[in-house]
Amino acid sequence: MMSLDSITLYLVATMVAALLGAMMVFFGKQENSPALKWWGTAYLLGASSVALWTAAGDKLGPHLYLALNAVGFVACGMVWNAARVFHGRKPNWPGLVLGALAWVAAVSLLDPAASMLRMIIGASIVSVYAALTASELWVERRKSLQRRWPAFVVPVMHGCVLMLPILIGSFLRPHDAGFSSSIWVTVFAVEIVLYAVGTVFVIFMLVSERTVTAHRTAASTDPLTGMLNRRGFSEACGRVIDREAKAGRPVTVMIFDIDHFKSINDRFGHPAGDEMLRLFSTVVVNNLRISDLSGRIGGEEFAALLPCSLEEGVLVAERVREAFETSGVVVDEGPVDTTVSIGVAGGPAGTELEVLLASADTALYQAKRGGRNRVEAAEELPLSLENWRRQSAARVGAPQARPVTA
Repeated sequence: MMSLDSITLYLVATMVAALLGAMMVFFGKQENSPALKWWGTAYLLGASSVALWTAAGDKLGPHLYLALNAVGFVACGMVWNAARVFHGRKPNWPGLVLGALAWVAAVSLLDPAASMLRMIIGASIVSVYAALTASELWVERRKSLQRRWPAFVVPVMHGCVLMLPILIGSFLRPHDAGFSSSIWVTVFAVEIVLYAVGTVFVIFMLVSERTVTAHRTAASTDPLTGMLNRRGFSEACGRVIDREAKAGRPVTVMIFDIDHFKSINDRFGHPAGDEMLRLFSTVVVNNLRISDLSGRIGGEEFAALLPCSLEEGVLVAERVREAFETSGVVVDEGPVDTTVSIGVAGGPAGTELEVLLASADTALYQAKRGGRNRVEAAEELPLSLENWRRQSAARVGAPQARPVTA
């Protein structure tokens, strides 16, 4: 059986790592992704360090040899920090260089003949960085295990491959120089290639997942207020209604309509109208619980779904109305009236969202007709949406119902 040349393996490994690093730096600049730039730079540093160490070998002086190894450990620290940056955390600058400093200290204090001990210390440092990287990539526990397990397994396997052969060679065959000079070197060289490719696969999987999530969030979010839009609100409410139906709990829907919003735009301009919408969205969010849903479903109209009874929903609606009325908006021309009319409807477990919205819209119409700046609760749910639409269309000057659809 032909034996693998370790120097060739190392050179192939460094070439692969360098190409992957250059690719990540390129895409990091294209996508304006700091994390990809960190990862790519780490690969380039690590590849350069290993390439010089492999090519020069014994020609390197002790200080340059030590410096190249330290650069390699800094590259490992950069991979860990890249994972931190990817999750929105600040780089850990002391941790970035701690591994390199520990290696320099160990080499300076140990007997030059203790090559196996230095190898164990070096592999331990890399394994610690691999474990830290795995913990950072696993940090978003909201993700499903099926989609997150490669982010955890690849760095962990890297640490195991580094440590296990050394521990076996140290404790079982401490005097066998051939073990460290042939098997370990070959395994490590092959593992560098596999780890480099595997890590890039994980990185692009995570970046792709985040990009898809960002696009999905943008498609479900109102850009002006940051609340759910019509589509996002409908989809989120469907999940909550299904969850509450299984538990046999009622739900309540409310529709908000800012009073005389058109006149605010006409008198003070559209920027003032936009500011009014942002203010109201803040009032709604601040007065709802974290388990409640809210969204802007069109123009000056907002909606909310609460997993509670109708009576509780009316109290919450009144709290929102009072908070908005007392918000005290003042422009150059003087104070601006901030009032809102609210229609509230509740139903038993499993009531469809469109039925609740239809009933709440009828109550909102009653609040408008009753003088505005008030909360009206629906007396009963419509027997059917079609009948409700016909009744609504028959009203003179009544607004058409706008049930939320995905």
